[in-house]
Amino acid sequence: MKDATRIEQLSYRADAAALFGAAAAEPWAVLLDSNAHHAGGGRWDILALAPRATLHTVGAVTEIRTGNRRRRSRADPLHLLREAIGPRVYSAAAAEPGLPFIGGAIGWLGYDLGRRLERLGLQAPLPAGAPQMAVGIYDWALLVDHHARAAYLVGQGSPADPRRQRLLRLAQEWEPAPCLPFRVTGPLLSDMDQTDYARRFAAVQDYIRAGDCYQVNLARRWQAPCAGDPWSAYRVLRQLNPAPFAAYLNTPGMQVLSASPERFLSLRDGLVETRPIKGTAARDPNPARDRALAAGLAASAKDRAENLMIVDLLRNDLGRCCETASIRVPELFKVESYAGVHHLVSTVTGRLRADADAAALLCGCFPGGSITGAPKIRSMQIIDELERAPRGVYCGSIGYIGFDGAMDTNIAIRTATVCNGRLDFRAGGGLVVDSDCDAEWAEIGLKARAMLELVGAVSGDAWPALGRDRGAVAWRSDLV
Repeated sequence: MKDATRIEQLSYRADAAALFGAAAAEPWAVLLDSNAHHAGGGRWDILALAPRATLHTVGAVTEIRTGNRRRRSRADPLHLLREAIGPRVYSAAAAEPGLPFIGGAIGWLGYDLGRRLERLGLQAPLPAGAPQMAVGIYDWALLVDHHARAAYLVGQGSPADPRRQRLLRLAQEWEPAPCLPFRVTGPLLSDMDQTDYARRFAAVQDYIRAGDCYQVNLARRWQAPCAGDPWSAYRVLRQLNPAPFAAYLNTPGMQVLSASPERFLSLRDGLVETRPIKGTAARDPNPARDRALAAGLAASAKDRAENLMIVDLLRNDLGRCCETASIRVPELFKVESYAGVHHLVSTVTGRLRADADAAALLCGCFPGGSITGAPKIRSMQIIDELERAPRGVYCGSIGYIGFDGAMDTNIAIRTATVCNGRLDFRAGGGLVVDSDCDAEWAEIGLKARAMLELVGAVSGDAWPALGRDRGAVAWRSDLV
C-alpha cells in the first residue's frame, strides 16, 4: 500500500497536559500521558480529538458511528474494532523518527468485556446501560517526544481535513486554558470495611486450599458524589501519582482518569511485550529506609512466587498468538519505584505469528492476568462471586492500536471514572495461600492512597482526615 502518512514537525511543548487542557471538554478528546518529567515516566504523549468513527459497547450491542451514520451490532467488539481500523498501513515516513502512533484506535476496554471472550458462567449480570468499550478511530494525532524534545502532527488524509486543522490550531495557538474546579460534594463510601474484607479473604483462602485456584485478585471499591470538571481532578491526580501509562479520556457519559504504572500489551514490528506487576512495598522519605523497603520486596519469597504465577499465566496467554519457541522472560522480579510504592515487575516477550494481529492478541490475553489471578477463568468466577459488581474500566485496558498494526496498552489500575455525578475508583491485591489478611488490607490502602489523596485535595480536607489506615471511610453494603 502507498504510504499516505503525513508528518509535520511542530514546536516542542514540555507539558502536553497543558496543551490538552484547551480541548479536554470536547467529546472523545483523549490524552495518553507518559508523565515523562517524573522518575519512572515514559517518553511519548499522544493527544487526539474528533475521531472519524467511534465504537461504544453497552451490554451485547456495539454502536458504530461514522459521521452522521450509525449502526448497531451484536458481533464480537474486538472483531468490530479490527474492522473499523481497516487494512494495515506501512509508513516509512513514520518509521524514520520512530513514531509510536500514526493514527488509529484509541480508547478503553472494560474488564467486563472479558465476559464476551471467555465462557465464565458469571453470577452477577451487568447493569443495564453499563458500557464495556469506548474506542475512537482517529485519523490525526499530536505526538510529543520528551526524549528528543520534539513534537509531531501525524495522520492519514488530506491536509485540508478539518480534524488536522483543529489539532494544528491547538498546537500553534496554544494558550493556557483555565482549569475549572472539581470537587467531591459528599461522603466517600466504600463497599466493604475491614471485617467484611476479612470474610471475603477467608473465602478466597478456602478456594485456594480446595485446589480451585492459586491466586485471586480481590478489590475494594470507593464512591463519592462530585461536581465540576473532571479534567481538573486529573491534573491533580497526575501530580499526586505520576505514572508512565497515565491517560485522560472524555468518552460518552464518562470521563476516565488513569495513573497506571503497568503496561499490559505492547506490539511493534511483530514483537510482543507484557510487563506484569505483582508485589508491592511502601516508599519512605528517608533514603536509607526506602532502599531497605525495596530490597525487602526484591527478596520476598511470597511476592516473587506471586509474580511468577502471573508470569507463567501470561506465557500461556501469549502462546495463543505468538510463535511458541519465541516466548521469553528477559526480566524477572525487577524492582521499579513510583511515587508512593515500589513494585516487583517482570517482562515477558514473544514474536507474533504471521496469521495474528493486535486484536487477536488482545482477545487471547484480555483481561490481564496480573489483575485476575491464576488460573484466570476460575479466578474471574471467584472475583465475580465475592465482589458482586462489575469492575467497569478498572482492571480493563487503555491504549491504542495504530493503522500500522502497532499497539500499546495499560492495565487500568490506579484508575477512576466520573459518571452521573459520581467519582468511582477501586484498589485490589493478589491473594495467595500464605497471604496475611491484615497485610493485604493495608496494601489495598497503600495502592488507593493517590485516589484518597485526590479526594482530600478536591474536597477541601487534609489527607489525615481520611484515616491513617487509608480505609477509615464510611461503609455501605448497597454499593456492591
